Amino acid sequence: MTRVIMHGCNGYMGQVISGLAKQDPEVEIIAGIDIADQGKNDYPVYTDISDCNIEADAVIDFSSAKAVDGLLDYCAKRQIPVVLCTTGLSEEQLARLEETSTKVAVLKSANMSLGINTLMKLLRDAAKVLSPAGFDVEIVEKHHRRKLDAPSGTALALADSVNEAMDNRYEYIFDRSQRRQARDSKELGISAVRGGTIVGEHEVIFAGPDEVIEFKHTAYSRTVFGKGALEAAKFLAGKPAGKYDMSDVING
Repeated sequence: MTRVIMHGCNGYMGQVISGLAKQDPEVEIIAGIDIADQGKNDYPVYTDISDCNIEADAVIDFSSAKAVDGLLDYCAKRQIPVVLCTTGLSEEQLARLEETSTKVAVLKSANMSLGINTLMKLLRDAAKVLSPAGFDVEIVEKHHRRKLDAPSGTALALADSVNEAMDNRYEYIFDRSQRRQARDSKELGISAVRGGTIVGEHEVIFAGPDEVIEFKHTAYSRTVFGKGALEAAKFLAGKPAGKYDMSDVING
């Protein structure tokens, strides 16, 4: 049984993960951290992380960037591995994350979905075969109308999977409206669509001479990220200090 502290337990993802944990016999949420105890959890909630002295195997974090510094200090001091899912970290915080990973296990990934991370693995293999054969690569991502950043971090991570497999030969192109020229073979196009309530769609297109191969992932709810976070926590429990990502979870 993996004992987990849920950091940001009263947020949307905190509640999703708490619900998923009840259905998983291999994991238990034993405590939560949030700015207020709203009385809606069946585990103790601490408004100050330093007050939480419960023994745990891992922390799952879905909170806010401003809470991450205190979380990293806590995990390093208590030697509790952390699955860090909060986005929007500053360069200083990313550097602090690197430093913390020398003291305790830290897992951070652009996307917590098991499906997306399996897709990244498949893309690396596909690129090694299709790119030398003259296939062009394009990525189209779709998200809800409220998403602020474009392209998505996941789209960039998918592009990086292809690019790293090909020794970083590709240049990312985000807009062709001002380009009056034929497509170069070293371009990797990334397009963003925003509208409605689309949770997340990512399509990677390998377009070659007379044939097209498409890889597509669709998230129908944010539950997929919660499932991935729980699997990551189970994987990270007991691991030595170091920086991990979801590819480590996928590869075992």
